[in-house]
Amino acid sequence: MQELTPETITQAVLDQMASTPNSRLKQIMASAVKHLHAFAKDVNLTPAEWIKGIAFMTAVGKICTPARQEFILLSDTLGLSALVNGLHDETAMEEGTNTSLLGPFYRETTPHLAAGSQIAKHADPDTEVILYGHVTDVNGKPLSGATVSLWQTSASGLYDIQEDPTSVDYRGIFTTDANGLFLVRTVKPLGYSIPMDGPVGEMITAQRRHGMRPAHIHFLVGAPGYRELVTALYLRDDPHLADDVVFGSSGDLAVEINPKDPDCPIKGMPSIRFDMRLSRETAADRAGGRVGADPAAILKQPA
Repeated sequence: MQELTPETITQAVLDQMASTPNSRLKQIMASAVKHLHAFAKDVNLTPAEWIKGIAFMTAVGKICTPARQEFILLSDTLGLSALVNGLHDETAMEEGTNTSLLGPFYRETTPHLAAGSQIAKHADPDTEVILYGHVTDVNGKPLSGATVSLWQTSASGLYDIQEDPTSVDYRGIFTTDANGLFLVRTVKPLGYSIPMDGPVGEMITAQRRHGMRPAHIHFLVGAPGYRELVTALYLRDDPHLADDVVFGSSGDLAVEINPKDPDCPIKGMPSIRFDMRLSRETAADRAGGRVGADPAAILKQPA
């Protein structure tokens, strides 16, 4: 029997996992073990500190509900989500519109709405904004029939799922017309604080971070044969555009509200125009699944 020491434990774990039949799972878990063990050695992690870490992760799991995904929030605030997005962007066949974070408030139960519909059930006319643009391929060819799903906060700075998990508001799914045009009525989004009443909020407070996100609107755009686009638009004048607590904002996704846009499809309304370019889908994209897919099903896919 081998005597395990800090120098031999890592290889012992790798040897025991060597029979994993799924090659991608084997690769990911082997790397995770190596890095986790290296992390523990790097900081000389104590048993008490590790128990405290386990308690933190347990608290993150316990607070998760169908209306709140604290683990996504944790990933976002550690910059891991932004890193994964960046790595994914580098594998694209073509350079389309840059991605941003999905965030913890995406939901599949979103209504399909006609072009020009208002996504807010009780919109204040003083804050109404027209949001429009074209969905094309990277060469500018319009993509007819593309789906454009979007969601944002209410006038109070909260998502519908935070205010009332049974309510669906401030979100909708639209379909582009023959020219690739999408047209949405919405309200000006507000910057807001991430939920600070849970373990992730406690971590942010302990780190003396502000916890603020700049005003933004989330998008999930898809068309057959093209890579799914998860992105967001950020208001350029928001004071937290440059120090987003979840590292999702970027200059190329920053927009301004135009009070007098002559090209706005609904005349006399302030508007935001943003055109989106989709990269063609690869075999790897199809194998990786789409947003909302069952992670267990993805894990069971053949290597």
